[in-house]
Amino acid sequence: MSIDFEIPPEAKAVREKVRQWVNDECKPAEKRLIEGGDYKTILGELRTKARAQGLWCPFIPKEHGGMGLGPLANALVQMELGESYLGALSMNTQGPDDATMMTLLAHGTEYQKEKFLKPLLNGEKRICYSMTEKAAGADATGMQTRAVKDGNENYVLNGEKWFSSAASVADIALVMAKTDPDAPRHQQFSTFIVELPNPGYRIIRDIETMAAEGPLSHILGGGHSEIEIKDLVVPAENLLGGEGNGFNMGQHRLAYGRLRHGMHNVSMAQRALDLATAHVTKRTTFGKRLAERQGVQWMLADCASELYMARLMLLHIAYKAEKGMDIRQENSIAKVFLAHMVHKVVDTAIQLHGALGYSMDTPLARWYTHIRSQRLVDGPDEVHRWTVGRNVIKAFERDGTTAAAAGGDLI
Repeated sequence: MSIDFEIPPEAKAVREKVRQWVNDECKPAEKRLIEGGDYKTILGELRTKARAQGLWCPFIPKEHGGMGLGPLANALVQMELGESYLGALSMNTQGPDDATMMTLLAHGTEYQKEKFLKPLLNGEKRICYSMTEKAAGADATGMQTRAVKDGNENYVLNGEKWFSSAASVADIALVMAKTDPDAPRHQQFSTFIVELPNPGYRIIRDIETMAAEGPLSHILGGGHSEIEIKDLVVPAENLLGGEGNGFNMGQHRLAYGRLRHGMHNVSMAQRALDLATAHVTKRTTFGKRLAERQGVQWMLADCASELYMARLMLLHIAYKAEKGMDIRQENSIAKVFLAHMVHKVVDTAIQLHGALGYSMDTPLARWYTHIRSQRLVDGPDEVHRWTVGRNVIKAFERDGTTAAAAGGDLI
C-alpha cells in the first residue's frame, strides 16, 4: 500500500492556467503600474479578462459566481497568485476581502448576502475587518469596544480599533464589539456590518510602518488604519451571525487568512529564488560565475529545502481540509513556519544580489520590509507557538505520546 501524492488532473489544469495568467497578464500589468499607468484602468482591464477566462473568486461556490474550488485546488491557485501583487486582486481573492466573503456566505442572512455580499463578489466594493485594538492586541478577548442595543432597531457602538487593514479603501466594515460582558469569555462579542463612509466610524490615520511605501501602496492594500468609533449607529438587521458569535466567526475567518498569507508567501519566496538564481548564473566575480561557488549553491539549496517543506505542509493541510478533518494544530505550525520561511528566502535572495538586492531596482527590498509583518499578523509567533506547545503537552497527558500533536498521525 502506498501514499498517493498525485494531484488530481483538474487541479493541475487550474494551477497551470493561473500560472500562465500571472506570467502573461499580472506581471506585465505590474510593469505598467510602475511606469505610471492608472491603477483603476489597469486593474479593471485585468479583472475583465480574468472573468472572461473563468478566473474569479476561486473558493466561492459556482452558484455565487466563483470557481467553486475545494481547499486543495484553491491552495494550488493561491501559491501561484502571490508571485504578483496584482495576482489576487485580479481574481478578486485578495485579503481581507476573501475571508470576509466566506464569513458572509456562511453566516449572513439573505438580506445581508444580497446587500453586502453580492457587490463584494462582483468586485464592486471592498470590505475591511475591524477587530484589533491597542488594549487587546493578540488577545482578542481583551477588546473594549462596546455595542449597546437601543430599543429593538439599532445598536450603538463606541470604542477604538487599531490596524484595520484596508479600511481606507473599504466601502464596508465588519466591526467586532462586546455585547454581553457577563457572558462566557468567548461569547461576549458580536460582529456588525457597517456601511462606509459613516461619521461614527472615523479613520484617524493610516499608521506608518516599516514597510516600504509608495504612491500605490495604500491604494493596493489600503494601509492599516487607526479608527475612532463614536456613537456609531448600526441597524439590528446588520448584526452578523447572531449575538455572542463574533469571536468564533472571527477565529474561523482568521484561520483561512493565515493559510492564504502562507500560500502567497510560498509564491513570493519562489519568485525570490528565481530572481536570485537568474542573477548568480549571470554575475561574475574574481573570474568565476557566482553560480559555480559552493557557498552560493548551498544558499540556493537551503532556499529550495524551505520551499519544499512549505509546499508539503500546505498541501497536507489542504488535504485534511478536503476531508473535513481538524487542522487547528497544523494551521498554527504552518503560520509560524511559513512566515519565517519567506523571510529567510527573501533575505538570502537579497544577499545573493549584493547591493542590487538592497536597492529598489528589484522587488526584493520592498518585499523584505513587508514580510516582516507576517510574524505579527493573524496572531504573533508567540501565541501560535504557545498553542502548539500546549497541544503537545495535552496529547502526552492524554495518550502518553506526543505523536498526535507532532505529526505522527499525519492523516
